[in-house]
Amino acid sequence: MNAMNIETNTVVSHLNIDAAPDRVWRSLVFYEGLDTAPPLYLRLLLPSPIRTEGAKSVVGDAAKCLYQGGHLLKRVTRIDVDRLYEFTVEEQHLPIGGGIRLSGGCYALRDLGRNRTELAITTGYVSRHRPRWLVQRVESAVCHLFHRHLLTAIKTKAEFTAEPVTAL
Repeated sequence: MNAMNIETNTVVSHLNIDAAPDRVWRSLVFYEGLDTAPPLYLRLLLPSPIRTEGAKSVVGDAAKCLYQGGHLLKRVTRIDVDRLYEFTVEEQHLPIGGGIRLSGGCYALRDLGRNRTELAITTGYVSRHRPRWLVQRVESAVCHLFHRHLLTAIKTKAEFTAEPVTAL
C-alpha cells in the first residue's frame, strides 16, 4: 500500500446507560474535559490531557484540546441533538503511539426506551505501523481502554449527578 492509499482505522465502543438520551447528551465530555485523571495504564500509553479551550457546541466550532506535550484541534462537523455529535481532528501537534494520526470521532446515542440509552464512541485514526494484522489489534485494544474510561465517566455523570449537567 503506498502513502496515498493509507486507510483510516475505526474503533467503536458501546455502553448502555441508565438515563434518557437527553441526560446522556448533557453528560457528554471530551477526554480532555474529564474531572478525573486517567488510570495509570492510560497515563502510560497515551499523552495526559490537561483541558479544552474554545467553543464546541455548534457545527463549525473548533476546540483546542491541550495535553502534556502538545495539542489537538477538533472541529465540530455534525450535531443532531440527543443523537449524534461528530468532529474531525484538523490539527495534531501531539505524539501518539509513535506516529498515529487521529482523524476524528463521534458520540452516537440510541434510545433504548425506559430511560436507557446506548452510547457509542468512535475514534478514527491513521497508522503506518506494520504488520497491520498484528499492530491493529494492539492499537484497537488501547483505543477500547481509552473509550471505556470515557464511557464510564459519562455514564457516572448521567446516572448519578443530581444537579443538571452541561453539554460539550
